[in-house]
Amino acid sequence: MKRCGYIILFLAVILAWSCGQSQKSELLVLHAGSLSVPFKQMAARFMNKFPRIQVRLEAHGSRTAARQISDLKRSADVMAAADSAVIRNLLIPEYASYCIDFSTNEMVLMYNESSRFAGEINSNNWVDILLRPGVQFGHSDPNSDPCGYRAVLTWKLAEKFYRLPGLFTQLRSKMPRKNIRPKETDLIALLEVSELDYVFIYRSIARQHRMKYVVLPDEINLKSSAFSRFYQQVSVKIIGKKPGEWMIKKGFPMVYGITVPRNARNPLWGGRFVAFVLGVEGRKIMKQNGQPEMVPPTVDYPNRLPGILKPFFEIK
Repeated sequence: MKRCGYIILFLAVILAWSCGQSQKSELLVLHAGSLSVPFKQMAARFMNKFPRIQVRLEAHGSRTAARQISDLKRSADVMAAADSAVIRNLLIPEYASYCIDFSTNEMVLMYNESSRFAGEINSNNWVDILLRPGVQFGHSDPNSDPCGYRAVLTWKLAEKFYRLPGLFTQLRSKMPRKNIRPKETDLIALLEVSELDYVFIYRSIARQHRMKYVVLPDEINLKSSAFSRFYQQVSVKIIGKKPGEWMIKKGFPMVYGITVPRNARNPLWGGRFVAFVLGVEGRKIMKQNGQPEMVPPTVDYPNRLPGILKPFFEIK
């Protein structure tokens, strides 16, 4: 009987060990909707390298993602925003210690074959096309998503670049509130069912979904650092850090940001995922999906970086 008891105990230990081995640790990654495609590919590669890690991705408008952490107190292991200023303005210093700038993008006007005047629109006449009767266009919510306030900034820059006083007001008055959705990827379905003809969105998303798009001049697409001073002539008012507060967002070249929040449940693996994003494989995936990398990436507060991320920067 005693021997039988030892055998049962041994089997129980083996069973407990095997259950522990098979149990996966979850890694929660909150990210901008425009990062959905590349991050899905990265997560698959990451889990293949580290089978005991289960990466759970959640796409939101970047400002909504940040408020999941700051307002709802969610414990995320990685936060990636389409505008690095979202992390700096809404999360640092209480909820994040640093922000890494790692990618760029640009605004385009996306459409498909069934869009009204699809056969006519180009980089020179897109304004006239949008103002024609019956044409429906939209963008994401500026208070939830950087792509939304970048669309508004693009309209204001177009007014200056084309020297068309009142253009912004014309575009705003022609677009009903129902054409504004929480994040940029929500607009794709509306375009596919012809509820919208055109969408102001990131070039990477248009490429990823193999959609047609109008390339906008660098003076208005928020792509080029060469036009930083021109971009800064325009601004938009969006909801601030606290209820009842507002902030002014000026035009600025697009920069994506990423961090490991201070309340991460698994900060070690969060850091490893960020390292994967910044590494050779991550950069290759971003490039394949139409999102130019920043080489080298930049970071504020480099002294706060975990050890696994320091090799990506020249830290004295």
